[in-house]
Amino acid sequence: MSRKYFGTDGVRGRVGQAPITPDFVMRLGYSAGRVLVERVSMPAGERPTVLIGKDTRLSGYMLESALEAGFSAAGVDTCLVGPLPTPAVAYLTRALRLQAGIVISASHNPYYDNGIKFFSAQGCKLPDQVEQSIELGIDQPMQCVASADLGRAKRIEDARGRYIEFCKSTFPNDLDLRGLKIVVDCAHGAAYQIAPAVFHELGADVVSIGAQPNGLNINDGVGATAPRALRDAVLANRADLGIALDGDADRLLMVDAEGNFYDGDQLLFAIVKSRAETSPVAGVVGTLMSNLALEHAVERLGVPFARAAVGDRYVVEMLSEKGWVLGGESSGHILVLDRHTTGDGVVAALQVLAALRRAGGGLKALLGDLVLYPQRLINVPVARGFSWKDSPAITAALRATEQRLLGRGRVLLRASGTEPLLRVMVEGEDASEVTAEAEGLAEFVCASAQQ
Repeated sequence: MSRKYFGTDGVRGRVGQAPITPDFVMRLGYSAGRVLVERVSMPAGERPTVLIGKDTRLSGYMLESALEAGFSAAGVDTCLVGPLPTPAVAYLTRALRLQAGIVISASHNPYYDNGIKFFSAQGCKLPDQVEQSIELGIDQPMQCVASADLGRAKRIEDARGRYIEFCKSTFPNDLDLRGLKIVVDCAHGAAYQIAPAVFHELGADVVSIGAQPNGLNINDGVGATAPRALRDAVLANRADLGIALDGDADRLLMVDAEGNFYDGDQLLFAIVKSRAETSPVAGVVGTLMSNLALEHAVERLGVPFARAAVGDRYVVEMLSEKGWVLGGESSGHILVLDRHTTGDGVVAALQVLAALRRAGGGLKALLGDLVLYPQRLINVPVARGFSWKDSPAITAALRATEQRLLGRGRVLLRASGTEPLLRVMVEGEDASEVTAEAEGLAEFVCASAQQ
């Protein structure tokens, strides 16, 4: 069954346009609540309970109320925590033994977008079949439970402090961050009251930027998707390191004292290399977008490398299947499953910092001979639902590009799971050739998609 509303990371879109409207979100909450009631066996007299968190978008208030109403109509209680990182919702859902966690966020998107994503009682993304069950009920009529059975709502006042302590617990007890000056860019997002506190309480001298949300400035010129602000702040403050999160704090980018950027592939390798020096690493999972240099560097350590479909949920699924714990995406989603059940920008940053503390140097030295291959990614706007695989012209152009790069690079076409975009990625040994091939293919795809 193809999914009508859910993408690779929940339901997402422009606020006020389908599906991100109050009535749809209420029906989404109701359907999710009904699925939960059917799947969860509760003691007599008790109702299933879900946790609802959000990032700092102004629309979060509206969507939170709609979700709460939907769950209440289905007979499900809700716990509200306000602005909180996506991985914090996953953690608290598991720690409080609740039946599900819901995040209202569009992650790295602008403020005028928003979305809904779900976590299971175990703190993991919902399996595809559960999302399909929820979808089946969204367009069905709502049948509110009896008044006495309606769900109730309450607020958890200490959620932020609980999560700060959890993050700190993932950092080795024998290490601290004293003597380090760190710039933390919170993207005016969900971690603005959390990330600076975590690094400060572990001993670092913290300079915060992107920590003044107003409901409209999330990811606006700051954060992991706009890292120049972080580099400027690192250089201006003569800091040792910079850490950038995105709007919901599940992805990470770093900058060193010289102003060099480090993406998810490089940061994942830093963690893998550090761990491999003290104990065997069973394997590492990347995605189809992971740089080929990462695969080669991991294999030089004697560690197996596998690629999953794009999306951190698919990385988690493959890690679970193989019994491995380390994986991630070049975009900055880094999975360390012996520390957390989902991608967590703060926790991942702490694992990198632990590696740096043990190595006694900077990121450049820790990464050693890892040099990423030139890679060019171009986002081509297409009509929603456009399938490039059904276009003989586009598939022929893809094969021709692959043939020209044979032995020197690779090509990937992939539809975005969250936006009406077709991503054209070319990677290879020669930067000029990569750029030329990517731009040529993207131009051809753009023209073909409009026909």
